[in-house]
Amino acid sequence: MSNSTLKRAAVAVAVLGVIGVGGAVAVKQNAAVAAAAPVAAAVAPASAAPVPVGAPSIALPDFSVIVAHNGPAVVNINVTGSTKTAYDVDGQQGRNGNDPYADDPFYEFFRRFQGQQRQQRAQPTHGLGSGFIISSDGIILTNAHVVRDASEVVVKLTDRREFRAKVLGSDPQSDVAVLKIDAKNLPVVPLAQGNDLKVGEWVLAIGSPYGLDNTVTAGVVSAKGRSLPDGNVPFIQTDVAVNPGNSGGPLFNTRGEVVGINSQIYSQTGGYQGLSFAIPIDVANKIKNQIVATGKVVHAKLGVTVQEVNQGFADSFNLATPEGALISNVERGGPADKAGLKAGDVIRSLNGQKIVSSADLPSIVGLSAPGEKIALEVWRQGKPVQITATLGNAKDKVAAQDDASPADQASAKLRLGLSLRPLDQDERRESGIAGGLLIQDAGGAAANAGVQPGDVLLSVNGRPVNTIDQVREVVGKSSKSVALLIQRGDDKIFIPVRLG
Repeated sequence: MSNSTLKRAAVAVAVLGVIGVGGAVAVKQNAAVAAAAPVAAAVAPASAAPVPVGAPSIALPDFSVIVAHNGPAVVNINVTGSTKTAYDVDGQQGRNGNDPYADDPFYEFFRRFQGQQRQQRAQPTHGLGSGFIISSDGIILTNAHVVRDASEVVVKLTDRREFRAKVLGSDPQSDVAVLKIDAKNLPVVPLAQGNDLKVGEWVLAIGSPYGLDNTVTAGVVSAKGRSLPDGNVPFIQTDVAVNPGNSGGPLFNTRGEVVGINSQIYSQTGGYQGLSFAIPIDVANKIKNQIVATGKVVHAKLGVTVQEVNQGFADSFNLATPEGALISNVERGGPADKAGLKAGDVIRSLNGQKIVSSADLPSIVGLSAPGEKIALEVWRQGKPVQITATLGNAKDKVAAQDDASPADQASAKLRLGLSLRPLDQDERRESGIAGGLLIQDAGGAAANAGVQPGDVLLSVNGRPVNTIDQVREVVGKSSKSVALLIQRGDDKIFIPVRLG
């Protein structure tokens, strides 16, 4: 390669990522936010493979403008709290502490025999997190878990000023908290409007991992609407490096708008492993508005237990695709029960919004208001049914669980491999189950699917069964698989059984 060619290549590399600073896009939320209009990241067009006609050009972002503009509104949060630990009166730490004999099965017996008594002592705790200012008069968003059990919250700004913060309110269900500091004319971040974030889009996090203030990391959106086991939030999944201390910090798009609050990571070590999760900012904003207005958050409920629709259920219920939320149990006297929903119904949409995964339903319902009317499209007995329900308050006590009831579809034609008998009167009385068949033995396809001896078979393909003949009738009309509604202990679950 000639010297002139090398020089041209070096110039091309140097220019990549700094050409073409986009114009700022103003998002007016209030007078304070107007001064912090979103800033577009500098980008440069890719120079390698050709891009299909009509497709957007591929670019690499330069986040320096966003960091300079919005970094001062990202804060460090230092939390002091306490937890109670059990001690014996002689000062020795109790069973939950460091006593080497605490796991001995006779520990409690001898402790009492010796006349020792236990008392609670407060142990100080400290925590670090991040947050961001959304109002120039000191309103700050962060995670609820950052300020949980806090006795004192100190907010540190990038100019090194520190303020004691008041926790206006927090919502563990969504993991959003709102703080207030006594200050004016503070820098603020703009919040994204709408939900136009795309998978593959570049995003930027600013926070305080391990207490390192205003640390910047970047990556792409890996997925949207991601459901995690302990919550009803449709998380944004990213590969942005997020570590302990980043919690509560903002996630920016390339326009400099906050699109999420960094909340959780998946880790087997406690550190970053490439899976980070952020609360969508539209979800956080709804929670913030309730907290600022009332100091508390109220969530709605439909009163159903749902599970995922897999291919086996789709075959059983004659669904074209394995999508929706399958109702396995209906709370007696709850909103769903009053609306006429039944176990075996598959909820396909809510207010026109498609329910693809079972996790979509609780995330939508939980962020709605009690008393709100919703329109549901339900798949029942091989056809769509329109149902209107009025949501209840999630804090209302759960009524007694409903017994299984119907929804009729298609399934399997081969034997299940089950040994069945009706419940006797004593078993019905002790279990509280009005009908169904006790599974004495499970083999073949049913055992492979997870059916166990001792389970109670309540329905097949949504049809309640109280006799073996009823089971034979439904299975005889089936083609590929059957959906069995099983009572196991206090739980009701659908199990798809695919037959050979």
